[in-house]
Formats: sequence, C-alpha cells, structure tokens
Amino acid sequence: MKSANLLMSSLGTTVFEVMSALAREHQSVNLGQGFPDDKGPQEVRAAAAEYLMNGHNQYPPMMGIPELRQAVAEHARRFQGLSVDWQTEVLVTSGATEALGDCLLGLIEPGDEVVLIEPLYDSYLPMVRRAGGVPKLVRLEPPTWRLPHEELAAAFSDRTKLILFNTPMNPCSKVFDRDELDFIATLCLKHDAYAVCDEVYEHIIFDNRRHVSIMTLPDMRTRTVRIGSAGKSFSLTGWKVGYITAAPELMKTIAKTHQFMTFTTPPNLQWGAATGLRLADDYYSTLAGDMQRKRDRLANALTDIGFDVLPAHGTYFVTTDFRPLGFNGTDDDFCRHITVEAGVTAVPVSAFYDEPVRAPRHFARFCFCKHDETLDSAVDRLGRHFRR
Repeated sequence: MKSANLLMSSLGTTVFEVMSALAREHQSVNLGQGFPDDKGPQEVRAAAAEYLMNGHNQYPPMMGIPELRQAVAEHARRFQGLSVDWQTEVLVTSGATEALGDCLLGLIEPGDEVVLIEPLYDSYLPMVRRAGGVPKLVRLEPPTWRLPHEELAAAFSDRTKLILFNTPMNPCSKVFDRDELDFIATLCLKHDAYAVCDEVYEHIIFDNRRHVSIMTLPDMRTRTVRIGSAGKSFSLTGWKVGYITAAPELMKTIAKTHQFMTFTTPPNLQWGAATGLRLADDYYSTLAGDMQRKRDRLANALTDIGFDVLPAHGTYFVTTDFRPLGFNGTDDDFCRHITVEAGVTAVPVSAFYDEPVRAPRHFARFCFCKHDETLDSAVDRLGRHFRR
C-alpha cells in the first residue's frame, strides 16, 4: 500500500492534547492548555443562541456574514486607526488556525523561504512545510526575549516570501514594541516580503502596554495579513471563529484557499462574534485587567514556591524556570512529574521549538486564564509537593 504524506504522518500529537490527556488520566489541575474557565460575555452568547433559533442556518456567504465583516472593519478602525473595506479586505474563518492555513497555503510557493521566530506556536512549522516553504528560524532568548536584529536580518533574503510572527506572543508572553516592529517592517520592504501577523491576543496585554499592528506602519498596509480570534477576545475558544484582514490583492488568493478548506463558518457564531466586537471599550480594558490580576496571582504564588518566573507582558501564560526547585530533569520530565506526583499540569516550553533537543530544557509554561479557585488549587498542590 502506498504511504500517506510523509510530512503529516511523521508529526506527533500536539503537546496540548498530550498534556491535557495526561491531566485527565491523573485528575490534575490543568494549567497546560490555554482555554479559559470563563463562559464568555453573556450578551455574546445570547446573540449567538438567539440567531441559532431564529436566524438563517443555511450556508452563509463564503467570505462571512456582512455583520461580522463590518464589525471586524469597525474594530480595526477603533483600536488601530485602520481604514478597512469590509467587502474586499475581511474574511471570516473557522478559527485562527484555519486563517493561518489559508494564508500559508495561499501565499507560499514551494521553495519560498519563510522567516519564523522561536519559540513559536506549534502549528506554524507544519503548515509552512506542508505549503512547501523553507523555514528560516530566528531564536529569542530568555529572560528578555528581545528581537536579535543581526540574526533576523541574516534570515531574510531575496527568496523570502513572508515572515510569520505572533504578538502578543505565545508561549513566551512577549509583546513586540514599536522599534522591533519597525525593524521587521524595514526588512519586509527591503526584501519585498509579506508579514503574516498572528494577533489573536491583541486585547490580552498588560502593564499599560499597547498592542501595535505592523499593518499600521508606513508602507506595510498592502503587504500585511492580520489575523484575529473571537475565541481569544471573548473567552470562547470552542467557537473557532477567526478573521483575516488583508489588502484586496492578497485577500483574493487567501479567500480562494479558504473556499476549499472550510468554505464557511457557523452563522450564529459569526453573529455572536460581531456582537462581541462591538462591545464597549470597557469590556476590553476589563478583560486585560482581569487577566493581569490572574497573572499576578499565579506568578507571585509560583515565585513563593521557588520558581523563577519570567516577565509576562501579554497572553494567558507565564513561563517559569524550575531549576531553583532542585529538579534536574528536562522540561518534559518536569511537566510529567508534576502532573503525576503533584496533580498539576503545565506544558514544556521546548515543544515550541523546531528541535526540542536543542532548545532550552528548563522552562515550563503555566496558563492563568482560570478561575481564582482553580489557580489556588494548583498552587496549593504544587506548594505541598515541593515543600515536603
């Protein structure tokens, strides 16, 4: 029998599913996979439910229902000052992961080089390679995670088709500042490359920082693809509603890819996401404030236990160095150990690198988008385990 695709068949199960399955097996407190305990805004859920019962439940338009595409354009103007044509520059997808797939499969030709920044979200590399792209990896180093200008410049060439990066950044909770974005933009312009920017955590940002989209920078409007997520912005990760903003010429190809991937997304969930994007500004400031409080609650408690907790400027996650606890194994060993022996699950940060054996092996990522009692239970279990 002929073999299946060698790239895809060689991939392992995503680390999030592996650790969540281990958490279920051992009934541990799961701070590994990034999904909130919160149910999401009541008015957003109610809008989706009402549409499901009374709205149009047949195929919606392939690009997305007008109400959501209009809301995405309004949202871009409100928070980034962008003027977006909802009819030619906005596409609704079944989650941000589908959006990434549409962009990468639609824009990359076999042999094109793609610049990626490690540590990186685990779907990036498989999708780039499946599209025929050649990854050019640039590594950020803890604890500051500063962008290394010389290494990034060396990764670009005339063969570079695009750079794909995430800000705020999972897993290391970095927020790219204006100087870093300016440098990336300069390289894109020099080498005639696109920027595909995964901005799903745009509203989960801390300490009075501001999310800046590279799309707003000079001369980047027509060469940037911007990806957002209702799941992250409204704590509704199971809905899998994403959206892409791009200039019309880019969008034409991305949309053609989308039509043969999922074609469309449940209309009631689109309606609910449109309701969410039109929530008042205080919703978004409260979301960020609540997540910052949870970050501090967990980070301070982990520090008290003995972890070295790295700064977290956005997203749902804190990265910790567990060596001060006296654990001498790898991050995989550590995360399995605390799941089985302490009843708390985290994710090994080396899983976010192309070659985990060459990555830092002493960091674990904990998720804090949970109820306070969940965080406190995890801290109590870890404290009792490591203070024995």
